[in-house]
This record gives sequence, structure tokens and C-alpha cells, in this order.
Amino acid sequence: MEGITTVGVDLAKSVFQVHAVNAAGAVIVKRALRRKDFAAFMAKLPWCLVGMEACASSHHWARELTKLGHDVRLIPPAYVKAYVRRQKNDAADAAAICEAVSRPSMRFVPIKSEEQQAVLMLHRARALLTAQRTALINALRGHLAEFGMVAPRGPRSLGALLDVVKDEADESLPATARLALAPLARRLAALEAEIDDLDRHLLEWHRGNETSQRLATIPGVGPITATALAATITDPGMFKSGRELAAFLGLVPRQSSSGGKERLGRISKMGDRYLRSLLIVGATAVLRHAKVGGSSSRVWAEGLLTKKPFKLVAAALANKTARIAWAVMVRGEVFRKTEGSEVRATAA
Repeated sequence: MEGITTVGVDLAKSVFQVHAVNAAGAVIVKRALRRKDFAAFMAKLPWCLVGMEACASSHHWARELTKLGHDVRLIPPAYVKAYVRRQKNDAADAAAICEAVSRPSMRFVPIKSEEQQAVLMLHRARALLTAQRTALINALRGHLAEFGMVAPRGPRSLGALLDVVKDEADESLPATARLALAPLARRLAALEAEIDDLDRHLLEWHRGNETSQRLATIPGVGPITATALAATITDPGMFKSGRELAAFLGLVPRQSSSGGKERLGRISKMGDRYLRSLLIVGATAVLRHAKVGGSSSRVWAEGLLTKKPFKLVAAALANKTARIAWAVMVRGEVFRKTEGSEVRATAA
């Protein structure tokens, strides 16, 4: 196996496909390896450039192979697709990865540390529990509405309905229906406690992370969004500008331009859906606060609201927030408001 310079690895749950070539591009190794044999095989190779798709377990293997002395690069799966020849299979994918990793214009995904992955796991668990809480709230509202019990919108207004379910002396709800809804109410209370516990852990990490604290100074960015940004964007320097970060998150219009004519559509929704949703939720909160004359009103946003739909302005403000976040991370400084307006926010 001497002379190997570049290795493409197609990761999987049990069987990994390896495609290795020398400096001239000649194939030296083309074989499948069991998971338990992969690390030993890579340890026998001399230093080489290793490419893998940024998928499940890729960051773990990138850290392990880096310890063995290899130069490991993670490639977005969408960028590998263009190098797959004809039929798709594991061997073809490994060959495509090997080809893609050697391209000078290829873009790579920064390798995350165990701590960063653990923080993002807190976010993923919290998002799952929040979705379950929403489903339970909707179920309780729908079932109780069948008996004429309706409460205002929002989880905080659910207390009156839960009191009816818990009060066995309340005859407005049939006993059989109470038996059906009581487990849902108990599960909702348990979910609330679990979400609060995750929030406390995220807040602790936020207080101990300098980048996250600086990001939280941006209007519309709280501890949840700040910790997600700090853990996801491991190397802001990989983006040439804040516009590139906004494009990475899918907060820019989708282009369908040709013949010198620019045609822009809705936001592309590329990149990280979770981060994009957090930024848009934060932007929505800022705009709603601005509509009632809050201190965080922005002249730019207010002017845009007079001629554009609310959600479109929220997406535009989320784009602006992403660009400000890039500046804050790259410059290592906090957000600073400009005089007379909070629109032209800059990192200072």
C-alpha cells in the first residue's frame, strides 16, 4: 500500500468502502472493510489526504483519523454527487469522494469537537421534546374542545384546561374522558420539567463560552440561538463574508438566472434548518417588539414593513442577523448599536 496519497471513505453503519489512489491518480486500494477493521487499516497507511462525507459518525472518525496523523476533510454530500459516475453504489461513492477531496475549489465542513457535538445534542434533544410538547398541547386542546372547553392561544393559557382535567370533582368533563386525558397531562408536565432541565444546561454552557456570550448581545439572539451558533460554526473564518454565512444557512433568495437576467425567488432553505429557524424566530420577535414601539425597533425594518409582508421582512432581518453574527465571531468583539438607530448594527 505504498504510494497512497489520497483516500476516499464511504461511511456506513457496519461496512465502510475505501478507495485509495497514488499521486498519479492510479487506484491502489478498492475494498470494503468491516467497522472493527477500519481503524487498524488506516493506521497502517502513511500520511495521506482522507475525504469523507459529512454524515452520521463522520466527525468521530475524523477525530480518530486525525490522531493517526492523517489530513482529514469532511465534504458536504451535495458536493460529492457531481463526481459520482453513472450508477450509485458504495464503491462509486467512495471513488467520487476520493476525486472530490482533491479538487482545489472544494469546500469542506470543519471537524467538530466532542464538546461541540454534545452541546448540539442538547439542542436536538430539546427540539424533539419541544415538538412532543406541542403535539400534546394540541391533543389536549382538541379533545377538550369537543366538550366546549376552549382556552386562548399559547402554552401559558393551557393552565385552566389542565385544572379541569386534574379536578375529579369537576363534572363538566366525563370521567371516562378524564381517564384518557390524565396521562397526557402528566406527560406534558414531565416534558416541561425535562425541557427546563436542558435549558439550564444550555445556559450553563452559554455562561462559560465567550463566543456564545458575545453572540447573545445581538438583538434577536438569546442563549439558545447563541449556543447553537457557537457550537455549529466552529470556524467562522471559512466564510469570506457574512453574506456567505447567510447563504450557507439558506437565508438568501434562490437564483434562477440566465442570459444576464437575474431571477430571484424565495429563500433557498439550504444548510442548517435548525439554525435558520432559530434566527427567523428571533427576527420575528424583534419585529413584533418594534410594532408595539419597543426599544429594539429598527428604522430599516420598519421601513421595509410598510411595503413588504411581515414574514418576508422577518427572513430579511434573519439574514442581517446572520451577517452580524459572522462579524461578531470573526472580530472577537461584541455587538454595538449605532447612534439613533439599531439598524446598522456592527461588531466593534
